[in-house]
Amino acid sequence: MSVFKDIKTGLNQAIDHEKGKGKARVTVITIFPTEHFTREEIRSIRMAAGLTQVAFAKFMGVSIKTVEAWERGRNHPEGAACRLLSMTKKDPYFPISSGIIVTSSK
Repeated sequence: MSVFKDIKTGLNQAIDHEKGKGKARVTVITIFPTEHFTREEIRSIRMAAGLTQVAFAKFMGVSIKTVEAWERGRNHPEGAACRLLSMTKKDPYFPISSGIIVTSSK
């Protein structure tokens, strides 16, 4: 089915539902709050991923100074950085399996 037909079908279903002619399909999603990490946890996540502070900073999209500040407890990651930390904590190979980091032998 084309995207246009999918949209048209969905709109027709919504109109029918509003008119009381049909049941609407409802999808419920849950988004959990971001985790907060201590300096020890951040260092542990980085070490489990086998990354230096420089490589970890590039992976996270932040400066090396930011990673140093996180690991010293001067600053704390927020938002998307916490999501990346959560995913890497759950799977230390996430930086590689996601394709963000590519390793090669020389």
